[in-house]
Amino acid sequence: MRGYRPRGWFDVALGWPEAQCLDFIARVATARAVSMWHVSQFLIAEVDGKPAAALCAVPAAGTGPAAWRAIQEVGAETGLATSELEAIRRRGAYTRACWVQGGEGDWMIEHVATDPAYRGRGLVQALIAHALEKGRAAGFKRATISFLIGNEPAERAYTRAGFAFVDEKHDPAFEAIIGAPGFRMFARTI
Repeated sequence: MRGYRPRGWFDVALGWPEAQCLDFIARVATARAVSMWHVSQFLIAEVDGKPAAALCAVPAAGTGPAAWRAIQEVGAETGLATSELEAIRRRGAYTRACWVQGGEGDWMIEHVATDPAYRGRGLVQALIAHALEKGRAAGFKRATISFLIGNEPAERAYTRAGFAFVDEKHDPAFEAIIGAPGFRMFARTI
């Protein structure tokens, strides 16, 4: 969730050293509570048997509550006190002023990433095409994708995939924390 910035939502919300954050994220990715961060929600492109690019594709409805249920589950399993879970919620709230995502009836694509060694091979375009087909098969009519303002490679890739600008939100407090002015959202019919 870092995009092109050195820190992302988990870094800020958890506020822990990198190894501890990565352990927590790995647990969220395999929790019983399925969220947009769960391994089952990702499409992964492999090159020579190695993961090279990935993205998540899910219905937009209920993503926030599902994500929080996964965090609560992992928090309970790792012995976090209720007060620490609430501190994570407070620290993570910095995105609320500028986060834009699809509506309740949208198919949402998020967390798009390519290993730098495999960029320029069309992997993201192939994954997006697959994600769009998955959304279409599930009955969705519109797909959305959000990204940090200033992530020009992402913007070019999403434009190539047929997405167009819909909305963006800026927040000075968010920019002070992350270094990007906010989020931009693109959408397309599927």
